[in-house]
Amino acid sequence: MGSSRRSGGSGGSRANAGVLKERANMSFMLVVMFFAVFGLIVLTEIFLIDERRGVSIGGTGVLGGHRSGHRLPAAPDRPDYGEIGAEDYIGLKGSFDEHVGLLVRGENGGQKTVIHPDPRGLPSLPPNLEARLPQLNQNLKVTHAEWLPVTNTRFKFFVYSAYFDNRVSGAGTPAGKSQGVVRVISATKTRGPERVWCRLWYRQQNGANVTISVTVAAKIKVIRENWNLKYSACFVICPLPKESLTTDKVPEAVSVVAKLRAVPTNRILVQNRFESRTNDKKALAVCVKPLHYYYNTVLQLVEFIELHRLLGATHVTLYNDTVGAAAGCALKYYENKDLVTVLPWHHLDMISQREIRTEGLFAALNDCLYRSMYKYEYVALVDLDEYIIPRHNDTIIDLLRWMGNRINIKSTGAFSFQNAFFYLQWADDPFVVTSRTPTEAGLITLKKTRRRTKLHPHKQRSKYICKPQDVVEAGNHFVWEFIPGHGTLNVPSDAAILHHYRVCEFGGDDCIKTQSTIDRTAYKYRDRLATNVDKTWIELRAECSLPELDPVPALTPRIKANPLGKSIR
Repeated sequence: MGSSRRSGGSGGSRANAGVLKERANMSFMLVVMFFAVFGLIVLTEIFLIDERRGVSIGGTGVLGGHRSGHRLPAAPDRPDYGEIGAEDYIGLKGSFDEHVGLLVRGENGGQKTVIHPDPRGLPSLPPNLEARLPQLNQNLKVTHAEWLPVTNTRFKFFVYSAYFDNRVSGAGTPAGKSQGVVRVISATKTRGPERVWCRLWYRQQNGANVTISVTVAAKIKVIRENWNLKYSACFVICPLPKESLTTDKVPEAVSVVAKLRAVPTNRILVQNRFESRTNDKKALAVCVKPLHYYYNTVLQLVEFIELHRLLGATHVTLYNDTVGAAAGCALKYYENKDLVTVLPWHHLDMISQREIRTEGLFAALNDCLYRSMYKYEYVALVDLDEYIIPRHNDTIIDLLRWMGNRINIKSTGAFSFQNAFFYLQWADDPFVVTSRTPTEAGLITLKKTRRRTKLHPHKQRSKYICKPQDVVEAGNHFVWEFIPGHGTLNVPSDAAILHHYRVCEFGGDDCIKTQSTIDRTAYKYRDRLATNVDKTWIELRAECSLPELDPVPALTPRIKANPLGKSIR
């Protein structure tokens, strides 16, 4: 009897264990099914959410609609195929290629004409349809450096300048296999930019004041450094046709339009045409990002220009978003001496740091790159508080030649320099009291000689000097894209570093607790720099109504006469 009970108990235990195991298996299957369904939902969102608007190839195409998964405001939006009666229509399921045609309706909404792509797979309008498009208003101003809107777009779209580029095609094809492109420096939506067209304007060669147009579909290449904000600097790339209707193969100007039948509202000069290029290049130029917040620190500005002249630069290009009266006056002084070019940066209707990165600085850097391409052998892209200082050479040109004599730099398209912070919160150099004038005492490169010992690695806070003809896309701290066969040389810190004079980058004063060292390398320019700045300041003081500077600090007996005896060389 007892044995029977034990057997029954054992059997019940086994049955319970089986039930528990079955329930565990069922729970596991339910969990697996849940994650499978969840995964399918996520994949559907990723791959199919934009089917209603079309998908652009590579995320940067303009012919396939938008790729934004966010709900858009109802009021200003209209479908991509809206108002099609007198406009162009591209298949919403893909870009214009060998499988998709372009449809243009007749004048009165009649039968549609199919335009097949040319052998390169790029759409260009045949002459009979080109003739039906709005002609150029000859009174429309030709611009070369002005933000202008592209009308009839759903999102903000601005164009600034245009450059002929026969080094590479829009897809990176070597120059020999392409007629070249026109690159338009622009700013528009980062993700899923709208499709636009390039109206290329050619001047007749028979002496008549007649402009012939060729229309091609543009490609948009978003400049990669955009912080994932809504808008970004970009290139609108206009491929040039293989055969031109005129003897001139490079257009005189370009208009960017969103609707083929829209009257062009921008007319941008195409720069870097063959006839404007010269073999007599100057050595070094400097590019500076847009000046904003009514920049008005005149002594810093004069110091920047004069020290870069000592470093070998012959020209500085700056962009004026908002500049104070005194700084504007000083810049005009240098413009009259042909040492500085100041380009307008107004009317870019995008909110800095909320919609676009720092006043659209990447558009400025790349505009300066292409603007300098056939004028200067080297271009330094730095800010007003930055200087690339050689350790042993006097000028940057001497440094580059010195390196060229020791290593092969034929394929070097850019030279990268490590960043060293000279925090402004650190005390002034004691030798400031030996300054001869208030201007010399106010020079930041002489006042601030204590720097952070540890340098940032290359590509982090670094800056560079590039050969503009070898660069396709410039970034802030490094080059994003070179023409094939070129790259960056990381310059050793014992040859040169970037002197960066600023407050603590994360706010507060904790940065000055980091390990530091005294670096007076810039003192080798002291006498020449002080003399040149003082002379310029005297000339500007009355003309620009400059304020009085702080007097030279009082001399103390403990200060030695020669600061270079303590410098790091």
